[in-house]
Amino acid sequence: MSRPLIISDCDEVLLHMVAPFRDWLAETQGITFTMNGNDFARSMRRVGSDEPLGQEEMWRLLGRFFDTEMSRQTPIAGALNAMRTMSEHADVVILTNLEHHRQQARTIQLADHGLPIRVFTNQGPKGPAIRAILDEYQPARAVFIDDIADHHGSAASETPHVTRLHLCGEPLLAPHIPCAHIQGHAHARIDDWATALPWLLAKIHGEDE
Repeated sequence: MSRPLIISDCDEVLLHMVAPFRDWLAETQGITFTMNGNDFARSMRRVGSDEPLGQEEMWRLLGRFFDTEMSRQTPIAGALNAMRTMSEHADVVILTNLEHHRQQARTIQLADHGLPIRVFTNQGPKGPAIRAILDEYQPARAVFIDDIADHHGSAASETPHVTRLHLCGEPLLAPHIPCAHIQGHAHARIDDWATALPWLLAKIHGEDE
């Protein structure tokens, strides 16, 4: 029988992104970033202006951050050790919503943090990408971890048999995002790895089946 499979997001699950992005904006772009609900563009303002940045400018800056500043990202507490522990029991891959030309940079970034791991890139809802990964690996059971509720909704629609954990390890973001568990699209919401790891290991081993 094939091994279980963990499919995990990266930003705000394994590595902090909002905090270093905020710092980079302040230090180099003259932009303040203060979370305003769940809308990044409305959370960003040029110093001296009350007008939020538009979506186009927000995406441009995010692209520049990922092209030049990924070295600023630091691990979320417990995340990398949890991934290493889970890799002893399951195959573990990353599914990250970065454009495909950034796949190698993300792979190198994680390897530099001591996590040599296969990285899949994606744009848009993640359900179809999860289905494609499952088709390749044919796992005994699978778990999907992500910080964005919409991706859990997509996964629930496309691959309802996959166990889904909503995890956001970034305190700046976690209180502002919709909860996929409350929405009925994730099996649990756990925002710290100390609690998440035993829950995930139980799911990997099918202990609650």
